[in-house]
Amino acid sequence: MIGFHSVMDKPEPVKRVIPPSNTCMMIMNTPTSNQVATGLDERFCCHSFAIAGAKVALHSGADYILWINIYFSSPSLSQSSIIFALKNYRVLKSFFHYELTEAGCDEAGRGCFAGPVFAAAVILPKKFRHPFLNDSKQLTEEQRNELRPLIEKKAIAYAVASVDNDEIDSINILRASFKAMHLAIAQLTLQPQFLLIDGNCFTNYPNIPHHCIIEGDGKYASIAAASVLAKTYRDEYMQQLHEEFPVYHWKSNKGYGTPAHRDAITEYGLCKYHRKSFRLFPEQYELFD
Repeated sequence: MIGFHSVMDKPEPVKRVIPPSNTCMMIMNTPTSNQVATGLDERFCCHSFAIAGAKVALHSGADYILWINIYFSSPSLSQSSIIFALKNYRVLKSFFHYELTEAGCDEAGRGCFAGPVFAAAVILPKKFRHPFLNDSKQLTEEQRNELRPLIEKKAIAYAVASVDNDEIDSINILRASFKAMHLAIAQLTLQPQFLLIDGNCFTNYPNIPHHCIIEGDGKYASIAAASVLAKTYRDEYMQQLHEEFPVYHWKSNKGYGTPAHRDAITEYGLCKYHRKSFRLFPEQYELFD
């Protein structure tokens, strides 16, 4: 079996698995046993997965690649095709404080015309890795649905909560988003010692410090996992609402202001699940049930 072995001379934080200019590369016969990292403490791990027809063993630290082993399953696979397939693989940071139990928090549905806002809180093992894990908006629906049961199985603790459209209209969408996060945190079976929040602001949760991270769902694994859970749970809920009001096409648009959704509002008006405090159009529409 042919192996492509990449070792970084000076590991630095990276966003993509592309051998940098200071990388030493060689083609070598690599025994399968070499897939296991040795001499590394618990902050480092080896994650194996299949991609583009090859088996990849990725040895990583908290936020950077140590080295990559690629095992070709077929002689016809080229090195360039494998590296190309890895270009979008992101190594998300596993923690902000290694010593603390951290929960990542994110919301979904904040900008929608209809339906609730969902939020999730997730505590992941420090060693959790997955090649798809990223901001849920950057993933396909298939990838999100593949990740959801895996996150639920591997998470130390997770919870999902929501705030409905009536309360959004009452307290505003920003406060509703924070409330949904608070509800999710309160439901965790293990109380975290620190919170990682996606975004630039947050209302303090009692007795637990937090740190806000802009675009954190593309930087920290626990926030990305919360993003995936919030998104998939909300999408599932909007599909249920679609059965009650199919004219708005929520099965596909999930309540966002797509042209089809806007056209349906023009034709049928607003329903009980729409956010009346949102200025959906210059003119107001009458509610119908």
